[in-house]
Amino acid sequence: MGFITAKMLLTLAISLLAVLALLLQPRSLRLPLRGSMLRGPESVAFDGNDDGPYSGVSDGRVLKWNGPVRGWTTYAYSPGYDVKACTASRTRPAEVTESKCGRPLGLRFHYKSGNLYIADAYKGLMRVGPGGDEAKVLVTKADGVPLRFTNGVDVDQVTGEVFFTDSSMNYQRSQHERVTATRDSTGRLMKYDPKTNRVTVLQSGITYPNGLAVSADRTHLVVALTGPCKLMRYWIKGPKAGTSEPLADLPGYPDNVRADIKGGFWVALHREKMELPVGPDSHLLAVRINADGKIVEAMRGSKSVRPTEVMEREGGKLYMGSVELPYVAVVRE
Repeated sequence: MGFITAKMLLTLAISLLAVLALLLQPRSLRLPLRGSMLRGPESVAFDGNDDGPYSGVSDGRVLKWNGPVRGWTTYAYSPGYDVKACTASRTRPAEVTESKCGRPLGLRFHYKSGNLYIADAYKGLMRVGPGGDEAKVLVTKADGVPLRFTNGVDVDQVTGEVFFTDSSMNYQRSQHERVTATRDSTGRLMKYDPKTNRVTVLQSGITYPNGLAVSADRTHLVVALTGPCKLMRYWIKGPKAGTSEPLADLPGYPDNVRADIKGGFWVALHREKMELPVGPDSHLLAVRINADGKIVEAMRGSKSVRPTEVMEREGGKLYMGSVELPYVAVVRE
């Protein structure tokens, strides 16, 4: 048996440090927003070139992440956007100005065209072309009734059809707690056809429809019903087309729904049904459901984190948006 040389010890030490570094890699990281008052990257989207993420924030802009050196830059904004008034530091709540500046919530790209569709709570359904800039307002009313609380959006990548929700005909986003408290059931699920510019109300009389996602086989939509803590399935193809049915009861109040990489969905939970103000600093952040609506995975975290969206990318990375926090979180599965 030979002697262990200093060189061998050094090599062993370097190897051990490398293994330790891998073990100590943070399970999550943050993509921080710049600006002391900037908050609320509610939804997360990537374009057809896998660039991003993109997210809408509290001052009405849609931002694009360009890496840790450049950080977030402006990608899109609503028509007539007043940069000075909307982006200036202020002490008053964002809700005071968001009706003028806009509040982008759901975001989805149509990959083939490069168009980004924006569900703006106050402006309606908007679209911005490849490269960004000023968005165009596409829809402000349906069947003659104005949109009051445009919320979720998703795109059929084959047909280009856009599906979106209007959470209430009575209350705006700044009054979102009233939608739940009054059990408002005036929400609508709609479709926009970019080829004809036609808007169709698919279903009305819904209780707080929020985020939605097109299924992997493109036969139905999964819609989050925030107040009832449920998921609804709306059929867009097949013998049940034009009808809806319950899909799942949830342990919390859902916000956005995103298709995962396994044929199911991630559902962000803003709050648990029976969340206690005292006790351990842990609560449900999101659940993964399969195509049949069964919960197959649950994510827990600090009560200081109340996600509005969880988006899964290849490799198991989860991008988490929040209407309250000043960053997008990236979590390794």
